[in-house]
Amino acid sequence: MPKPHIPLEDIRAQVEGCRKCTLADGRTQTVFGVGNPSARVLIVGEAPGKNEDLQGEPFVGKAGQYLNELLAIAGLAREDVFIANVLKCRPPGNRDPRPEEIELCTPYLREQTRTIDPEFIVTLGNFSTKFILKTEIGITRLHGTLQRAGKFKVFPIFHPAAAIYDGSKREALENDFATLGELLRASDAEQAATASAPAQPAPESTAEEAPAAAQPVVEQPHLL
Repeated sequence: MPKPHIPLEDIRAQVEGCRKCTLADGRTQTVFGVGNPSARVLIVGEAPGKNEDLQGEPFVGKAGQYLNELLAIAGLAREDVFIANVLKCRPPGNRDPRPEEIELCTPYLREQTRTIDPEFIVTLGNFSTKFILKTEIGITRLHGTLQRAGKFKVFPIFHPAAAIYDGSKREALENDFATLGELLRASDAEQAATASAPAQPAPESTAEEAPAAAQPVVEQPHLL
């Protein structure tokens, strides 16, 4: 029996009360996520930084401003998507998330994903890409390629902060968001064509027909 979805506000309350790891001791506030609760696109970053910790919202400051520009390239606005992070609390000094922190914090991201039920998950940077896809392949190889995690289409992209520190990644980021826009439009066209196609009558069965081949079972990833 499918697990019932938890309302986002209930998940937010769980995050705000969480003290599972030592990151809770140094946070100003938790950074749950923000955006459309029924978003078609879920953006998943790494962890809050200094500004995010102070404001309680993901992707503010320079990286957030650049993300807004990148979303526009894909034909999206910030209010169209939902933006979250792998970690809900800021690691000290903006260090990388530790494995035990990811293990303790990501159940909240899984519940967010179940409830929002996006069509696309856009992973920004190494940590979110490796977690969502359960892979050790880095973002340099995976960025700009459409992947799958269960029923979700996953599109890995460099973190916007990477282009702020390394201008050579700017072109790749902008090209990947342009590709994301193309993928969204192609999906729209496919759904429209399916909706407008006339229903085909089911063929009459006969005693001589061979039994249908069994469909392979697709194992769901750890994400859900």
